[in-house]
Amino acid sequence: MQAGRTATQDRIVETADRLFYERGYDHTSFADIADEVGLSRGNFYYHFKTKDDILTAVIAHRSRKTQQMLAAWADHAADPAGRIRQFIGMLTMNAARIRRHGCPVGTLCTELAKLEHPALPQASQLFTLFRQWLAQQFAQLGYALEADALAMHLLGRSQGIATLASAFNDEAYIQQEVMQLNQWLAQLPPPSGK
Repeated sequence: MQAGRTATQDRIVETADRLFYERGYDHTSFADIADEVGLSRGNFYYHFKTKDDILTAVIAHRSRKTQQMLAAWADHAADPAGRIRQFIGMLTMNAARIRRHGCPVGTLCTELAKLEHPALPQASQLFTLFRQWLAQQFAQLGYALEADALAMHLLGRSQGIATLASAFNDEAYIQQEVMQLNQWLAQLPPPSGK
């Protein structure tokens, strides 16, 4: 449980996180979340006054989960290439969910952009976490000059894979693309300046 929040608030945020991912932010109502959590509307409003308040809490929740995941990857892989492979492997580990709903970060950012929602910059910070982390890994591999470009390439490619896997509901496509991304990583040319 996050400090300062109740168990009920945590349940609301976790439920809203799942529903925003599965149905979209705009297509998820207060009533949908309250029904899933098992709260009356009055009790629900006690915890969150607006849907935007819930969205802010969901983005913060996803940010914490992402930071924890990145820390776990750092603990489980001794070298930066192994950590990058764990990022790539996320596509395989979440293949069923990606085929059904796309990437949770990509779909949220896309929806908020279409809605011209003021929370888009906060949601986009989820991509920034991945971008900076990947750039650090590439820099540790010796690609300091190209680190950000390589990070953005990998992020862009993973988003494209998630979008097409969802559009075509094709797990074989995910497996094929993950294999190609791992080959790309293994075959990167020597860093600039070497």
